[in-house]
Amino acid sequence: MAQKHFVLDTNVLIENPKCIIALRNGVENQIYIPYTVLGELDGLKKDPRIGHIVSQAVRAILEDEAVNIFPPDFAETLTDPVMDDRILKEILHVGPEEATLITNDRILQIKAKCYGIPSEEYRDSDPFRSESQRYTGFVEEGEEPVRNCFRWENGTPIFYGPEGPKEVSYTHEIWGVKPRSVYQNLALELMLCDGIDLVSIQSEAGYGKTFLSLAAALYLMLERKDNPYRKIYLVKPVVEIGAKMGYLPGDIEEKMLPYIKYVQDLLIKLHDIRPANRIFMDPTGDSFKFNPKKFEVQPVAFLRGMNIENAVVIVDEMQNLSRGETRALLTRMGEGVKCICLGDTRQVDNPYLNESNNGLNWTVRKLKGYKNYAHMVLKGDRSRGPITDIVLKSKL
Repeated sequence: MAQKHFVLDTNVLIENPKCIIALRNGVENQIYIPYTVLGELDGLKKDPRIGHIVSQAVRAILEDEAVNIFPPDFAETLTDPVMDDRILKEILHVGPEEATLITNDRILQIKAKCYGIPSEEYRDSDPFRSESQRYTGFVEEGEEPVRNCFRWENGTPIFYGPEGPKEVSYTHEIWGVKPRSVYQNLALELMLCDGIDLVSIQSEAGYGKTFLSLAAALYLMLERKDNPYRKIYLVKPVVEIGAKMGYLPGDIEEKMLPYIKYVQDLLIKLHDIRPANRIFMDPTGDSFKFNPKKFEVQPVAFLRGMNIENAVVIVDEMQNLSRGETRALLTRMGEGVKCICLGDTRQVDNPYLNESNNGLNWTVRKLKGYKNYAHMVLKGDRSRGPITDIVLKSKL
């Protein structure tokens, strides 16, 4: 088979830093990097969103002696304002004959065609995934089970929990809520398991992780007999999206209400399914103000110095916590605490964090395998409604 000469665009290196090895296919093909691409990577290395991926791409280039870098002399003479045009000119003037440009940029593919340069999409594109996405809570057949993981055996999920392997062939129903998918049912299995103190759930919006955790919290505190739980805490990092709202009047709950309104709505929905009178000051009124003895909303900044005991703690949007904040939060947990951490590492709103460097991802990386910790990726076919369903299916 004839040797191929692949020239890599910036977007391919960022989307999958391992593309160099994959495209080389052993020693079969030659890989080239335009000097302009190095300049683009240099400009992106401090981007809080993708800086960690850029560093992986740079490391892959640096550690691979067989990668060919186009000489800088010609690139430094180029003054085109659009970097893609500079890349094409580098290929034409200093690139190898029969070079093929590998890019996922459709416009660049069209431009390459105008220059007579063959181009291809990187078909094996594998975007960066955090540990909380890669470790789904399931192990494959033949793999050694991780503590508190699941494995499919003959079409049935087997839970390798604190009491040993068991089939989860039953469906939970708590606080009048039935899971809509097998994954929601398994998430409830983790939340309700006595031997698991800390659970983390990764999922996109719409798969019901907040609703399920609130239902589990109400069940654990208000219904389950001989439980140690006397209160529910909702902990949430305050990260505003868009314009700042400025000073907000009132007590902590009133200040936090714009950030947790959806939680209040979910609790009212659960209250309509089955009365949860004790968590509201006046369950017959219209305000549904929380009873601070039973349900308390806490910003992360207020937890320093606290000692939480005999409570169910729900940490929402954990991907917006730093590693230090996560450590400070989890070390506040005393005896008799069930902590449920929720988030999606693909939706980091904190400008100082990214998909890899955030509280949820650090929790999975460091705690995976501990006997009283469990993690899973929540997925399924049905979500909060038909519009959300089609958005998730379409990968919008």
